[in-house]
This record gives sequence, C-alpha cells and structure tokens, in this order.
Amino acid sequence: MPILLLLLCILGIGGGMAISMGPATFLAFIQGEDLPEPEETPAEDHAAAEPAGDGHGGSEGGHGTAMPGDEMTVTPFKEIIVNITSTTATGRRTTRFLKLNLALVYDTALPGADDVEARKLYLRDSFQDYLRQLNEADLQGTYGLTTLKTELLRRARAVTGSDAPQELLVSDLIVQ
Repeated sequence: MPILLLLLCILGIGGGMAISMGPATFLAFIQGEDLPEPEETPAEDHAAAEPAGDGHGGSEGGHGTAMPGDEMTVTPFKEIIVNITSTTATGRRTTRFLKLNLALVYDTALPGADDVEARKLYLRDSFQDYLRQLNEADLQGTYGLTTLKTELLRRARAVTGSDAPQELLVSDLIVQ
C-alpha cells in the first residue's frame, strides 16, 4: 500500500510539472536536454505582432487591424468597504471589514468599451455583492488575491456585456 501511494504521488508531481511546463519542455527536462529560455518566445511574438499593428495595414478594416492592448484605459473606483466573516481560533464567527481600492483596465478598441464608464455604478454594485459573500480565509495568500481579481473581472465582463475589461489592479486590500 505505501508503494502504491508513493507511485501515485510521483505520477501526480510529474503530471503537474508536465502541465505547468508544457509537454515539449517537460520531455526536454526529463531527457536532460537544455531548456529553452522563457524570454525568447514572448520577444519573438512581440516582434512578429509589431508590424501588424504599426499602421501599415492602410484602410483595411479600422478596428479589425487594432491589436488588443493598443488602447488601454484605466478607470479607478471609489474605495469599497464591506463586512466579511471570520472565524477565531476558538471557532467563533466574527465580522471584519474589508477595504479595497481598485482600478479597472479596459481596452477601448474592443466593442462595448464605451459601456464601461456608463455602467461603472453597476460594476461597483456587482463587486460589492461578491465581496460581501467572502470570508477572511478566501483572501489569504496569492491564490486568494488571484481568485478575487478573476472573479471581479468575470463580473466586470458580465455587467458590461463585452470582453473590453482586461484586468483589475488592486492598490489596497486591507482586512481589519
């Protein structure tokens, strides 16, 4: 039984590495070959993407030739303060305050971007609804922050009805 457990752990670690590294890089790692440097691929992709968005396309399509990310706008939100629940060491439930300052980054070249500013109050309301459902443990560590940003971005896209919202920037996240 312990051998089976050890084998399952090794397979799980290997599978996790293969997924995170990619199959080709994982095989190169296992075979002891030199691994490609991570900076090479993004630099090549960026260099290949530059000519397409530099304006040499002429009058072929206007918005169709614009690359996502060419026209980003940042819109800050007023400070959001909500109650969240917490559990003490003795197991008692208490209330804490969550203070959040954030800004929404959206691409003005994408359809529906003009709705972002018009729907800003609805965005804030949607964010508050989600934040009130959280507890202190949901906000712990990098995973908590990543989940928070992902969920808020998903709500921003749902409220605006477009993919124009690209990212949420968190300047303050305080739990008291």
